[in-house]
Amino acid sequence: MKRLALLALVVVAGCTTVPPTNIHQPMTARPPLRNEVPAANGAIWQAGQTRPLFEDRRARYVGDTITIRIVESTNATTSSNNKVAKAGGVTASVNAIAGLPGKGLQGMNLDASSNNTFSGSGQAANNNVFTGNMTATVIEVLPNGNLLVSGEKQVAIGQEQEYVRISGIVNPSFIDTLNTVPSSAVADARIEYKSSGQVSESQVMGWLARFFLSVLPF
Repeated sequence: MKRLALLALVVVAGCTTVPPTNIHQPMTARPPLRNEVPAANGAIWQAGQTRPLFEDRRARYVGDTITIRIVESTNATTSSNNKVAKAGGVTASVNAIAGLPGKGLQGMNLDASSNNTFSGSGQAANNNVFTGNMTATVIEVLPNGNLLVSGEKQVAIGQEQEYVRISGIVNPSFIDTLNTVPSSAVADARIEYKSSGQVSESQVMGWLARFFLSVLPF
């Protein structure tokens, strides 16, 4: 009975496996500890709660958040057409043989010809559109000031888990006053949209079928 319960637990755990990712790790980072805040002294101005007058809210430190506008659209088309033709012919004849043996070959004709034709064509098209907003966290500030950001969003819909992940390097000069940046301005961008659940698993070929597909020669 315990073995059956353990087996059922393993099966259920396998159904909720988190999809692998190529996103920069870690996907979030805590900001460094601040210096000790002075205790309140009863005055209007408090040293521990002040902010510069002209300071904006753009991300620039580890732990800051930034919103990335995902606007990805790719359209690729490939078309090829090949045609090869080759023709050849050979003709030989024996008209007259005088004073030589082999008169039986006189009047023999030999004719041979060959014709090879090859024609091939192919066409492929790919069109992908991915739009949305995603908030990521600054996980590292590079020596030149660029920000390495990474983030993940999980959405549960019924028995399905949707994972939206993004990471990349952001130049602070590309961040607008609303603390947002388009995905086209993110260097080394890695954007993923994956799911985990019964629907996604039904679209994956079983391991036994993949084994025979790789072994069978036909």
